[in-house]
Amino acid sequence: MNVPFADLNLQYQTIKDEIDQAIASVIRDSAFIRGPYVDAFEQEFAEAIGVGHCVSCANGTDALYIALRALGVTAGAEVITTAHSWVSTSSMITHSGADVVFCDTDARTFTIDPVAIESAITPRTVGIIPVHLYGQPADMDAIMAIARKHKLWVLEDCAQAHLARYRGQQVGTFGDVATFSFYPGKNLGAMGDAGAIVTNDAALASRMAKIARHGGLTKHQHEIEGINSRLDGLQAAILSAKLRHLSDWTKARRAAAAIYDAGLNQIEDLIVPYVAAAREHVYHLYTIQYPRRDELARHLNANGVQTAVNYPTALPFLQSYERLHLRPEQFPNAHRHQSRILSLPMFAEITPEQQSAVIDLVAKFGQS
Repeated sequence: MNVPFADLNLQYQTIKDEIDQAIASVIRDSAFIRGPYVDAFEQEFAEAIGVGHCVSCANGTDALYIALRALGVTAGAEVITTAHSWVSTSSMITHSGADVVFCDTDARTFTIDPVAIESAITPRTVGIIPVHLYGQPADMDAIMAIARKHKLWVLEDCAQAHLARYRGQQVGTFGDVATFSFYPGKNLGAMGDAGAIVTNDAALASRMAKIARHGGLTKHQHEIEGINSRLDGLQAAILSAKLRHLSDWTKARRAAAAIYDAGLNQIEDLIVPYVAAAREHVYHLYTIQYPRRDELARHLNANGVQTAVNYPTALPFLQSYERLHLRPEQFPNAHRHQSRILSLPMFAEITPEQQSAVIDLVAKFGQS
């Protein structure tokens, strides 16, 4: 049986009438740049997350950059983040003018290790960017306690964690500001690039909106030098239509994860995703650990099951960070994980039959 890693067309088919109507409405109204559909989505997403303000933008990478600029990051400052994430998290620290400082991850959750954060703080440290990786919240109690102790801001990277919760509270509502990606494959995905930033700080929201819109909230009034990072009307309307289904899709992902857990838990040397206490995982990715990862991936792919490695090289060991002269022993967990992690097919519409096929193939490989 062929099992795709994700099936965006199938998702579209399940809500085709709603998506088609949303697109037709934007075309009818010629509301392509900002306008009522963008305004509506910003309000709807802020309400869904439980914050006062949402500033939409072109993509999740821009969201990070805009937030960092609005927080006032300057040259010579240090910003702490995780060694295990997509490169946008760290590269936008550099592009904002600051120096990136990496921390190792927790051995079981893949999220940033608070103990490592504490030891990485210097007089130049201004903030922390925890990443809620694969859909699991980071340890926000510990992170916020460290931030308060050292008077640091916290920017939550929620690109993979729409509607995830920590102690019953939504991610994106703990720190000063939080960023989201709506890349097509995300739990809430556009049909193109899109992103957003959320906060309860009205002044910060205003600064971020100005940065994203050429430096002003009104055309031809450029109070600062900004950039052009806009969510277009088509993507906003599509996201509004999809947002109504996000809660049900999240439940479906959790149900699919439970099926995987039950079927894979007893396979020798295989570690299913660990969910820490008081954390509600939303399974953007279902990522296992296995010592013969590459062989297993080849076996699955040869039998029609698509897999992915998120991410094959931990951030400190990318060529772009050779200048920092970092060593594996400084990040033992992130370094170990990069050769063991494998993401299996995961999407809200995946069927139990598809999952059984995946589980059977993994089990047979484990017996070989």
